[in-house]
Amino acid sequence: MAGEQDRFNPKTVKRFQGPDDVLRELQDNPNIRFVRLFFSDLIGNIQCDFTVPSYALTEPVFKEGIGYDGGSILGQARIQESDKKAVPIPETAVVTPWSYQTESFSFPDRGYQEMIMFANIVNPDGSRYEGDVRNVLETTIQKAGVVGADTFYIGPELEFFLFKADKQGAPILEKGLPVLMDAGGYFKGGKQGRVRKEAQLVMQSMGYEFTTDHHEVAPSQHEITFMHLDAMRMADATMLYKYVLRKVAEHHEVFASFMPKPMITYHGKPVNGSGMHLNQSLFKKDKNIFADPNTPDNLSRVAKQYLAGLLTHVNEITAVLNPTVNSYKRLVPGCEAPVYVCWDPTNRSNLIRIPATDKEKAVRLELRSPDPTANPYLAYAVMLAAGLKGIEGKYTPPDKVPENVYEMTPEERAKRGIGTLPQTLEEALDAMEQGTIVRETLGDHLYN
Repeated sequence: MAGEQDRFNPKTVKRFQGPDDVLRELQDNPNIRFVRLFFSDLIGNIQCDFTVPSYALTEPVFKEGIGYDGGSILGQARIQESDKKAVPIPETAVVTPWSYQTESFSFPDRGYQEMIMFANIVNPDGSRYEGDVRNVLETTIQKAGVVGADTFYIGPELEFFLFKADKQGAPILEKGLPVLMDAGGYFKGGKQGRVRKEAQLVMQSMGYEFTTDHHEVAPSQHEITFMHLDAMRMADATMLYKYVLRKVAEHHEVFASFMPKPMITYHGKPVNGSGMHLNQSLFKKDKNIFADPNTPDNLSRVAKQYLAGLLTHVNEITAVLNPTVNSYKRLVPGCEAPVYVCWDPTNRSNLIRIPATDKEKAVRLELRSPDPTANPYLAYAVMLAAGLKGIEGKYTPPDKVPENVYEMTPEERAKRGIGTLPQTLEEALDAMEQGTIVRETLGDHLYN
């Protein structure tokens, strides 16, 4: 039997440490012909069709960046101030395990690979651009030091649908609805599980880890769960996974959809939507400051204050966590999506739960309302900002709600002080405008 040392482990995948490391890889691997730069617009669309020839990536580029028109990127710049630069971040570099095949007469049999790197966005003078969503998250993470934390960990549970696609990779519609690939069910599914597996294999080859993958409750619905990472690396990983999954899905002639609620019913029965549950914790060096084994629920005082901050301010950050009109078709009773603002360690009808664990480092909060259309950089930032406000203000969480909240009457919920999430994007935007967290976190440029 093969020993443990023979198993593949993403932890052993080389991580690039700086510009010299990246340039050496390009020198040693001539098959890498292009470098693809990734960054996000305001609403979380990855800007990925931006490549430079590998020979053009030189040491000065890591300092000076590569110019582009920021006025053409949603949420970045006005036309009169649109010049921006993308500065590659060498520590984010990964090499695609697949090869592209050329169809040119000049290179009839030649394939090539690409290197992918995320980029910071700067102004022409080299200063950080306030409209860069990475900058927003980085600034918010630094504020965690005020409460004694140095790392904000995130572990998303990312749900998605796989639909039948045409030869161009677009979803096939019948009577206005996407064509399902299976009838499915929780832990049940057909051969499309291979799409999940192949996407994971690609990500593993790039050094990313997962804990589980499985078919979800709805037909053609799937889920993968990331091993936790610090928030910035996880935001990058979330964006990269969407890109990789769509590539793999297209290869299998299916379409990967992260739409929260692509269909309302199936054979007359309600269909669950896709969420992006976000597990989160704060650490100081190797210590989980959310954990206290001497309390009944293993939560420290800081964790409960953070939890109270999320519950208190969740309505005003919901427009960032659930940013589309379609998001609110998912947030309805009866389809396992949270609607009511309450918490309990095990109750999945609540907004926040505390996943069971006997490991101190694994103690965490799970916020269940976000969906995959959220911009991960901004979603992680506003969540952290709400939690930090709870810690700084020494908030006290409400009592736990172990009962099924969906089965309570409105009068019972009112008596228990259980609020409701915004039911439309308009309501969410109103709540955002009445609060202060999103404006303070995003800054006036992105907020406006």
